Amino acid sequence: MTPEQSPASASADLLHEFLYCSLLAQDLPPATVGTIVTQARARNAEDGISGLLVFDGQYFCQHFEGPRDAAQALMDRLQRDARHVGLVVVHEGPLAARRYTGFAMGLAECEGPDRVSGLQALRGEAALAHFLALRASFDIST
Repeated sequence: MTPEQSPASASADLLHEFLYCSLLAQDLPPATVGTIVTQARARNAEDGISGLLVFDGQYFCQHFEGPRDAAQALMDRLQRDARHVGLVVVHEGPLAARRYTGFAMGLAECEGPDRVSGLQALRGEAALAHFLALRASFDIST
């Protein structure tokens, strides 16, 4: 910590990650996801957030990371976002190093709800390990 940094500002710079699952609001078409990602990419880049949003046509699963305060602010906004319902945080915690460096926010669309919806039954490290194992199979667009 430099002399200019206070303990509060130093802790705000620590990386934090969230992994959550939710369901697209019933009255919205799946095409809404493209709009969500376009808006998220611009804002997340400004806030130092990177990650991956997976959508199977019905369920969302998003894993994102960034400075602790920015990541928490994003989670707070997501919990108030009416475009999805039933948001469940399945993993959250500090992060030593970024997992996503090639893009601010990637989108993966996958076939069949079982791959994403099954994450909702898991919690903590088990949920994170399951998602990271699936990540290699996703067709990721940036």
